[in-house]
Amino acid sequence: MEGTGAFTFSNIIILVLMFAVLWFFMIRPENKRKKEAQAMRDSLAVGDEITTIGGITGTVCAVKENTIVIESGADRVRLEITKWAVSSKGTPAAEPQQ
Repeated sequence: MEGTGAFTFSNIIILVLMFAVLWFFMIRPENKRKKEAQAMRDSLAVGDEITTIGGITGTVCAVKENTIVIESGADRVRLEITKWAVSSKGTPAAEPQQ
């Protein structure tokens, strides 16, 4: 019966090590990306070029607590969107010329 105790202890050690590896390679980087995205959304200011998760690009006109107002297109359409819908900040990538 003494051998089963050692076998159980080694199984517990292996499970703990597997969880540590899972956390280090999957959960930790995801939390880091979430923090970076939240910091980017919190730092939005008037005049920033943004792209939404739906692909709409525009310039920030007003910043409120949970929403922003962007101006999009040549006809200067204004849209109010929630901050969590912003996917990237900066100049939108130029489309390749054909």
